[in-house]
Amino acid sequence: MAPLRQEVDPGAAGLDTGALDRLDGHFAREVDEGRLPGFLVALARGGRVAHLTVHGRRDLAAGLPVTADTLWRIYSMTKPMTSVAALMLVEEGRLTLDDPVARYLPSFAEPRVYVEGTADEVVTRPAAGPVLVRHLMTHTAGLTFGFYHSHPVDALYRAAGLESSVRPGTDLAGTVDLYAGLPLQFEPGTQWNYSVASNVLGRLVEVVSGQPLDVFLAERLFGPLGMTDTGFHVTDEQAGRLAELYGETDGGGIAPVPGLPVRGRPRFLSGSGGLVSSAHDVHRFTELLRRRGELDGVRLLAPATVDLMTRNHLPGGADLRAVGSRPAHDEPGNDGVGFGLGVSVVIDPGRTQAPSGLGTHGWSGVATTTFWVDPGRDLTVQFMTQVRPRSSHTVFRDLKRLVHEAVTD
Repeated sequence: MAPLRQEVDPGAAGLDTGALDRLDGHFAREVDEGRLPGFLVALARGGRVAHLTVHGRRDLAAGLPVTADTLWRIYSMTKPMTSVAALMLVEEGRLTLDDPVARYLPSFAEPRVYVEGTADEVVTRPAAGPVLVRHLMTHTAGLTFGFYHSHPVDALYRAAGLESSVRPGTDLAGTVDLYAGLPLQFEPGTQWNYSVASNVLGRLVEVVSGQPLDVFLAERLFGPLGMTDTGFHVTDEQAGRLAELYGETDGGGIAPVPGLPVRGRPRFLSGSGGLVSSAHDVHRFTELLRRRGELDGVRLLAPATVDLMTRNHLPGGADLRAVGSRPAHDEPGNDGVGFGLGVSVVIDPGRTQAPSGLGTHGWSGVATTTFWVDPGRDLTVQFMTQVRPRSSHTVFRDLKRLVHEAVTD
């Protein structure tokens, strides 16, 4: 498949070239000052790419440049794709959003909820209701991540060998059974906690479809959309295009860090964060969302299903900060932002930290990759680099501000 390319003049697409120069210059300085190795940024209006910039290196030591066909570990940008897969099965009548997860994954049959105590002496009680499929998609199931270090249940995940979401050597089925054997942080459906839920959803897709997650995604989503560079591993032919992964250092620079085991099919197929992709393929996926389930004559979801996916589903219509009051989520960037079925959704633009249109939806990855769809402006945006930050950074906030300044109509 050909790499992503610019298709229309920015001015003709309602973008200000001076503002785009400021956008490119801002992130070029991040590269020049050693905070990013390189980047790719693309903006499209009405489905046509109107701005595409690559800058810097995909591999600093080897001196290899970022190119339009560079491959990136997209980590949590995998989650919306897993949600689309599950919604395809919902449309086929093979499951519903209100099905108990235990109907398909028996290990979730008797969930228990944390009451009090430390990880060494935790007190639990039976959950008042089951974990539902919709709870997985909205991260309201009561699951968590072991690396948060903010709740006794997080410590139980670490004690079970799940600090990085998977016990080494365990496959998806075995990992999900480990999750099910641990207490929930709260009653299903009552709060929001970003978690391993998309891994459980990926396993549910496997059980309902009768196919491994990588096979289902390749045949039902990536193949029909022409996303030929997206998968859970890279081939020998693709390997030379994969960007090196970096992490922030104590001194504010970056250094190489271990990344996903992307050479050879992994034992653990993570519906939460296992995919590698390209700018071309991410653009195809964002276009599927922008066009409400159809692209180039191929319809994968009904418009009403995409509308449902990109609507806020949090309890009481709250935003992420209101229902995710734990330290991991109590941050200004969550003001005015709700959550749908696998994507964040702007519900109050006046309260967002960075300029955002009502209904804007998307998600990001831990290596500083992101995408969003702004339906009001008929705009899609993606940004790619490969840096795992040590703490919160301003890349996404700056990107949203600079994109906002570039749109003239």
